[in-house]
Amino acid sequence: MSLRIPWLLLVWAPLPVGLAAQHPDTVRLAPVVVTATRIPTPAAAVAAAVTVVTGEELRARGLRTVAEALRTVPGVAVAEIGSFGGQTSLFLRGGESDYVKVLLDGVPLNHPGGALDLADLTLDNVDRIEIVRGPASVLYGSDAVTGVIQVFSRAGTPGSGFSLEAAARGGTYATSDLAVGVRGRGRWIGYAASASRFASDGLYRYNNDYRHTVVSGRVAVTPSAHTTADLAYRFGDDVYRFPTDGAGRPADSNQVSKERGPAVSLTLARTLSRSVTAQFGATLREQRIRFQDDPDSPGEDGRFESRDLVRRAGAGALVTWRVAERAAVTAGLEYEDQRQRGRSVFEASFGSFPDSIAVARWNRAAYVQALLGLDRPLTATVGVRLDHNSQFGGHATWRGGLVYRPGPATRLRAAFGSGFKEPTFFENFARGFVRGNPELDPERSLSWEAGLEHRAGAVTLAATYFRQRFRDLIEFTFAPAPPDSVNYFNVAGATAAGLETSLDVVLAGRWAGELRYTYLDTRVLEPGLDPTPDAAFSPGRPLLRRPAHTLTAGLRAPVTERALVAVEARFVGERDDLDFTRPAGERRVALDAYVRLNLAAQYDLVRSPLGPIVLTLRAENLLDDRSPEIAGFLPRGRTLLAGARLGDR
Repeated sequence: MSLRIPWLLLVWAPLPVGLAAQHPDTVRLAPVVVTATRIPTPAAAVAAAVTVVTGEELRARGLRTVAEALRTVPGVAVAEIGSFGGQTSLFLRGGESDYVKVLLDGVPLNHPGGALDLADLTLDNVDRIEIVRGPASVLYGSDAVTGVIQVFSRAGTPGSGFSLEAAARGGTYATSDLAVGVRGRGRWIGYAASASRFASDGLYRYNNDYRHTVVSGRVAVTPSAHTTADLAYRFGDDVYRFPTDGAGRPADSNQVSKERGPAVSLTLARTLSRSVTAQFGATLREQRIRFQDDPDSPGEDGRFESRDLVRRAGAGALVTWRVAERAAVTAGLEYEDQRQRGRSVFEASFGSFPDSIAVARWNRAAYVQALLGLDRPLTATVGVRLDHNSQFGGHATWRGGLVYRPGPATRLRAAFGSGFKEPTFFENFARGFVRGNPELDPERSLSWEAGLEHRAGAVTLAATYFRQRFRDLIEFTFAPAPPDSVNYFNVAGATAAGLETSLDVVLAGRWAGELRYTYLDTRVLEPGLDPTPDAAFSPGRPLLRRPAHTLTAGLRAPVTERALVAVEARFVGERDDLDFTRPAGERRVALDAYVRLNLAAQYDLVRSPLGPIVLTLRAENLLDDRSPEIAGFLPRGRTLLAGARLGDR
């Protein structure tokens, strides 16, 4: 089975920011958003719940990763192993951790089947993040069950010329964070490039260091008023050493995981007439993953090593027809090729047990979307998509929405639709001590929501109620079941409902405050095959690691002309989890609620010929709350990072 794929055979994704619209980097909710509809659309006409986190806010908060930026978004729950580089999972609106499609300049970062570790997705060269909550499979296919998150890279702005940027900071856990970048723009080209290196010794006394290197860049070219081209590239290389076993106990002095690979997107857009535009896009995501654990104690008998290459590649195009400012109809075609090749071996005194995988599947899709009444108080969105997958056949999804604006300060909206997620390669094709099931159906969802937004002067209030039903959830069973003796089945069903609220206040002098509260109620309706109290899908019980209550409060205050302080407090309520340090049958536990208090500060020290020199400080978990986010694993304690930056990085 050949793995040689032309890199231009890639999946089409939304138009990168340079080809869509340049937005002011000074507001939370941008006047135009791209991800919700795949075309630049006024935010007031979008029926889905959308949050935009801007580059200015990210820099003011001193954040390093996308996961940190998402923690204050309504409906989002993040669960982290604890140490820098540790497994970091995202749960949106109560869905599974693989129910959110994450894009970087249009490149899908999820593994085939949706799995994603956010620990290594940093904010290098990031312009903004758009978070769309609610099913989006009608535009993005598999994985977009409860939402889509897209990270847009920066490029030079018109008239910006050339600028050099650099940053350095260090602190707790022997942490160092170094970065350098350049940006510029001429008459028809804009570009940005950066490189960074992060290192930390971690929480534990041995085998817990983390090293992560990122090189990224983006070039946007406008050779004429009717043609644009955009190329974005990012390469990550990380090494994570961890002493913990599956229960979180320090037990190993030399196990290590490594991952490296590029994410590439190419977008071409052409205005064909006053009302018709065409776009072609291509993306590639490739990951080389290695895990190694050699014997490190006299009593340990066994060595394990695995190497895998995972690749997602495809291509697509869309055409948009606009009827003045009143309506827009978009039709698109996509093709994606997914492949994984790898080998693993377990060696011990009683024998050697090698295994290998070389699998592939493809997906073709067509979709159409109509936005009607864009210039009127009532706007409607309708869309439908048909996927044909080489593994599970055809699958249709749909979405609709209404927005009513009785006045310039008030917006009522409703949205409804379906989503799906294909099985992972392991669930489909595993062999050896675990057998995959090639007959699995995709996991499915049906959702609806209703929301209200109102602005009164400097105050903006928003509230959304949502309800989702998940069906055909895939469960693993240790005992292979007849007739095919496989370990994976579509069995479980669950619901998630909740309320997302937000309050934003912008005061004179650029003071800004925010308050976010999310209530979430999840329930397992249809149990899986595991009848024990430790089951992941236990009837009538909540889904694991989803807190019922989440509250965040933030304040950004320019205390002087040169000094800016940002304070953030986050409360995460109780949630169920499985604690594998406990005996079988007693592992389901309720984790304690916790509070994290974070602070960021920056001081404009001096203006140099190369730009401002700014002193920075980031303080995390100031209260030193040691309540775990995941059962058995320690969180980071009080963490301080101090340094300086040159320019606006």
